[in-house]
Amino acid sequence: MDVGTVWRRWSAGHERIRDALPAVPVVLIAAAATAVGPSGWREPRWAEVAWTALSCLPLVVRSRRPLGVALLTLAVDLTLMAFSPHIAATPAASLVALYTLADRGSRRTAWIVGVASAVAVTGVFAATHAESLVGARGLLRFDFVIAATALGRAVRGRREHLAEARERAERAERTREEEARRRVTEERVRIARDLHDVVAHHITLVNAQAGVAHHLMRTDPDRAYEALAHITDNSRAALDELRSTVGLLRQPDDAPGSRAPIPRLADLDTLVAGIRAGGLPVSVTRTGSACPLAPATELTAYRIVQEALTNAHKHASATRAEVVLDYGPLALRITVTDDGRSGPPQGTGGGHGLVGMRERATAIGGSVTAGPRPEGGFRVVAELPLSLAPAPL
Repeated sequence: MDVGTVWRRWSAGHERIRDALPAVPVVLIAAAATAVGPSGWREPRWAEVAWTALSCLPLVVRSRRPLGVALLTLAVDLTLMAFSPHIAATPAASLVALYTLADRGSRRTAWIVGVASAVAVTGVFAATHAESLVGARGLLRFDFVIAATALGRAVRGRREHLAEARERAERAERTREEEARRRVTEERVRIARDLHDVVAHHITLVNAQAGVAHHLMRTDPDRAYEALAHITDNSRAALDELRSTVGLLRQPDDAPGSRAPIPRLADLDTLVAGIRAGGLPVSVTRTGSACPLAPATELTAYRIVQEALTNAHKHASATRAEVVLDYGPLALRITVTDDGRSGPPQGTGGGHGLVGMRERATAIGGSVTAGPRPEGGFRVVAELPLSLAPAPL
């Protein structure tokens, strides 16, 4: 802890002692000034020293009543100058009070009182010493008074500047904390969407394949065995994707091998094969010139197709579905259609189906529309940018 911090803490609890401290050197200087004569040192003129001490008494409350203290000390000092013109310390108490007024009061009041005090001190000094108003010693006292006011304003300006700097630093720290909390919230929402997509998709397939196996167990054991094999494959895939998603929550120093790669459009064929094995025929068509996509676009496209096919298989009771990937110059257009029941898929009203698709697309600057087809069935259309715009600074 530095000396300045110790002083501020001490003075905050001892305001009157702090305000009275300047009186000590003022009285000592007054005593020394009255003890110096033409023939050397002599006994101080105690009456003048007492008068100087009297002028310092109001300084005890100078922080609380800066204007009143400045006017009172000035009146006492001018009186002392008039009756004892040879005291060198005059008007020392007024200088302290004017400094305090400039430091604690308004700029307008400080300079009005400061300039008026400088003129008054110069005038009284010139009158008591039979000198010109523009004499060297008179102007020196004028400069002292103006300097006390200017010093007080400078100290106040520096304190305000430091306070503003601390406020800016605190505001910047709060902004960083709020940004960190916002990013954490966004990451939680994204991970929640990933977990929903993974669980909903694979559990739907496992449920469908388990139904097939149960139905064929006695009549066609081979096909039932094949369905059970698909259940094994899908459950393993679900565990792998869950491990990949939960791996995002691992510590930075975890081994790289503990994280599985995130799904991409290159894995779409595996996804469609699992859907087909679950009993829903799916066709995939690609148009346009395929090009590398941003990782976020790849993941979003995969999850939208996954969710749309899961909804078609689980909620719409579709008998077939079609996926079209159309690569344009600036965007990837994904269209997923089925021939299931018209109307929104059941179970999507809670924010985990179509809402999740829209949130994913919006997060990377894309969009998702969905609705029933006139000829029957349901259609999901997503427009995703091929490359992501840089984040604003």
